Amino acid sequence: MRTSRARRRAGLSMAATLPLLAGALALGIPSASADSAPAGRDALQGTKPVWATAKADQGATADSGKVNIRVHLAGRDAKGLAAYAAAVSDPKSPSYGKYLSAKEAQARFGATRHQIDQVVQWLKSSGLTVTGAHQHYVSATGDVAAAEKAFSTQLRNYRKGSRTYRAPSSTASVPAALSDAVLAVSGLDNAPHKSSHDETLPPPDAVFRNSGPFSSYFGSRTASTLPSAYGSKVPYAVKGYTGKQLRAAYGAGSWTGKGVTVAITDAYASPTIAKDAAEYAKRNGDAPYKRGQLSQVLPDDYTKTEECGASGWYGEETLDVEAVHAVAPAADIVYVGGASCYDADLLDSLNKIVDHRLADIVSNSWGDVEANETPDVAAAYDQVFKMGAVEGIGFYFSSGDDGDNVASTGTKQIDVPSNSAWVTSVGGTSLAVGKHDSYQWETGWGTMKASLAADGKSWTGFPGAYTSGAGGGTSSTVKQPFYQRGVVPDSLAKANGKARMRTAPDIAAVADPNTGFLVGQTQTLPDGSVGYDEYRIGGTSLAAPVIAGVQALAQQAQHGRPLGFANPAIYARYGSKTYHDVTDHPLGAKRDLAVARVDFANGSDAADGVLTSVRSLGKDASLKAVKGYDDVTGVGTPAAGYVNSYRRH
Repeated sequence: MRTSRARRRAGLSMAATLPLLAGALALGIPSASADSAPAGRDALQGTKPVWATAKADQGATADSGKVNIRVHLAGRDAKGLAAYAAAVSDPKSPSYGKYLSAKEAQARFGATRHQIDQVVQWLKSSGLTVTGAHQHYVSATGDVAAAEKAFSTQLRNYRKGSRTYRAPSSTASVPAALSDAVLAVSGLDNAPHKSSHDETLPPPDAVFRNSGPFSSYFGSRTASTLPSAYGSKVPYAVKGYTGKQLRAAYGAGSWTGKGVTVAITDAYASPTIAKDAAEYAKRNGDAPYKRGQLSQVLPDDYTKTEECGASGWYGEETLDVEAVHAVAPAADIVYVGGASCYDADLLDSLNKIVDHRLADIVSNSWGDVEANETPDVAAAYDQVFKMGAVEGIGFYFSSGDDGDNVASTGTKQIDVPSNSAWVTSVGGTSLAVGKHDSYQWETGWGTMKASLAADGKSWTGFPGAYTSGAGGGTSSTVKQPFYQRGVVPDSLAKANGKARMRTAPDIAAVADPNTGFLVGQTQTLPDGSVGYDEYRIGGTSLAAPVIAGVQALAQQAQHGRPLGFANPAIYARYGSKTYHDVTDHPLGAKRDLAVARVDFANGSDAADGVLTSVRSLGKDASLKAVKGYDDVTGVGTPAAGYVNSYRRH
């Protein structure tokens, strides 16, 4: 992944037819081969992409070509930052919970004025034009020849798939005098890259509606006139769970998240979010928003709106805001929007939260596959996460919606940034909430779909094809962090070789769109007007804000003390009654589960007919939800005792 590489929304799945030694607490970091550098220079590991091979070489990039780069700064004490971030996050450490203020963190670990000036002067002396100098990075632009001089590498064109991109032909490097100042450089390769310009946000997407019949709670309405599945009649999918049902399922009790602030990052911003969130709360029994409870921090300009599908992100923000409020109705919510879906802009959003300590908990429902991430960008993200950790800020990322990613990419791999050892990766489940808001069971989210045969008497090709499921698996680049030792079985941790690696997810919540959340949003209606409407939605984009909401409740229970980077505390509770231990067969090894779905063919009304299908639950590609830790649901989902367990800490 590059600074200009677009991140995708990681879970907006409507599924319609649609002081301790650093080594002792070592958290895994992306690995890279030991690259060499010319004498007097320091190599920036991993800057030559794996796809920049001799076979793919298409020749030298023209010297006159333009390059836009960011030189990410390492700060005063990179190793000390990692050690302190781990220590303040570990309940077994004497430094646990001894967080720094944003000002203290910057003074102790941030880049110095001297480091910034050094980098600026070096870039200028190489012929590059410095366009910005910040505490996190120095940005610059210039021609290819100047970039080659600065980083002592040649830029060449390489074939990647059906397209050609620029990349370094050898590992980039910096003068040895700058080795302690420079963390990484991004932008030397441009796969993919499009020119950017100031844009206005487009109108909302066309309306999406669910057809019926529905269940009001799981199993309340049986599809008695449809064919059986797995030997019995199945229930219709729920209309969409609301806050009352989710709070009951995950043990919210009387906790509300009061005194806690949850931040949400996505690209762009819904123009109608305040109105939509207020209307949704009014219609669905959530507490009304108090003045200033929902706020936004937005960029001055937006870019790449067409490429990133800006209007599609409106629904993402809406889901995230409404889900957090549904679970933690008294928590403050601050939405921090990115100027685009590219890494540079999303990093800027995350940095705003850390630099100004805008929140305690950060929910992020976007990402990409691990194969697309490069060490430079991974290092930049981890720098933000570690700075957040020392301030007591926890980051939560959805684990993805394509299971093991084989169906979507042809390669078994996990998602990023949820692969980072410094974030909480949130997986997904199918959730059954019964009558009187009673928790019934959960399976790992993984869906297979079979359509109703023309004669209405059977399901064609039952159980059908895999459609979607919670992301998870074993990293190929990030080593196993200390908190997973003794919990993640070696069958998973060593899935890619002899070394134990980071496994995702860490925890889970409802994600299956067939047992999803009801969301309300202003959309473009069939007649071209815009109006508020509601629909059921899912994906790990739902699971992440639900867990963020639960963590807000836990922080309130912990007398308001920030949870910070929560993974050590999450894993410390493993195997206790604080979690639902989710399996794919909660009702017995021979009892498979499914629901019936009826969808509008055109996504909005019955004018073009309806499509009927059966959706099997707990069928997540090659991933399995089993007893104990697994790569679909992690340690499990929060049970009735989870939030209250923080009262003792």
